[in-house]
Amino acid sequence: MRLTKQTNYAVRMLMYCAANSGGLSRIPEIAKAYGVSELFLFKILQPLNKAGLVETVRGRNGGVRLGRAAKDITLFDVVRVTEDSFAMAECFDEDGDIDCPLIDSCGLNSALHKALTAFFNVLMGYTIDDLVKSRPQINTLLGIPRHEAPVETLPA
Repeated sequence: MRLTKQTNYAVRMLMYCAANSGGLSRIPEIAKAYGVSELFLFKILQPLNKAGLVETVRGRNGGVRLGRAAKDITLFDVVRVTEDSFAMAECFDEDGDIDCPLIDSCGLNSALHKALTAFFNVLMGYTIDDLVKSRPQINTLLGIPRHEAPVETLPA
């Protein structure tokens, strides 16, 4: 099984937004960080926005931010939104015309279902937050300036 580029860059976009937790992320900045076209990222943005994984803010100072906390977005959430099909063999495709006499009693079908379930379970165990926190240098690698917490001043 191979995930699409759309899924790959959707995860990367969410990681960028999580690393840039102090502000809005802009598509041109994300595109530059990953060396991908802005148009491609805008296409990916639509299903992520529709699923509530990101929010968009319009306007001159607009941008993109996570739709919920990075710790609440699993890799499975992203894959489910960005992948069209998980048919690992023609017998997985419910709409297909299948000429196999073993379709209802096939050991391969059962094994592939178990493998796909295991794959999904692993993806459910990892969040965007896990991916970002495992790379403390991510801001530097992506060219994201660190946002300092505001310093409180005491009244004089």
